[in-house]
Amino acid sequence: MAAAPEIGQAAPGLSSRNQHGERVSLADARGAPLVLVFYPWAFSGICTGELGALRDGLARSRTDARVLAVSCDAMFSLRAFAEQERLTFDLLTDHWPHGEIARSYGVFDDELGVARRGSFVLDAHGVVAWRTLNGIGEARDIAAHVAAAAAA
Repeated sequence: MAAAPEIGQAAPGLSSRNQHGERVSLADARGAPLVLVFYPWAFSGICTGELGALRDGLARSRTDARVLAVSCDAMFSLRAFAEQERLTFDLLTDHWPHGEIARSYGVFDDELGVARRGSFVLDAHGVVAWRTLNGIGEARDIAAHVAAAAAA
């Protein structure tokens, strides 16, 4: 597995389908800051709370940062999750090849077969400006994410 990209490094490329089946790539997000969030499971308590708090926190901050949230859940599960939780950003599936994107960012948990809670804020050029890596059961500091996105 690759190591998580360090601050100042170009982020690994990625391309996947979102909850609507549309192809989304990292190159599509260039030109504005990007908050790239890996999470283990749709519909789980911590993930649901974090993604809702991130949606609300970024909206209040009025940053132009885009959010891409990545899990190993299947596309149809992500669609139901996004609709239920009113998530307005892209949820990308890393279902197949299983965990390939998470592995390229150094956040795949081989034992559980899911992404760990890794977050990366990329600047408008796709360079890592901030990152944090949390354990699966360790909730993120959403205020720190919002501040990093506003500063990128």
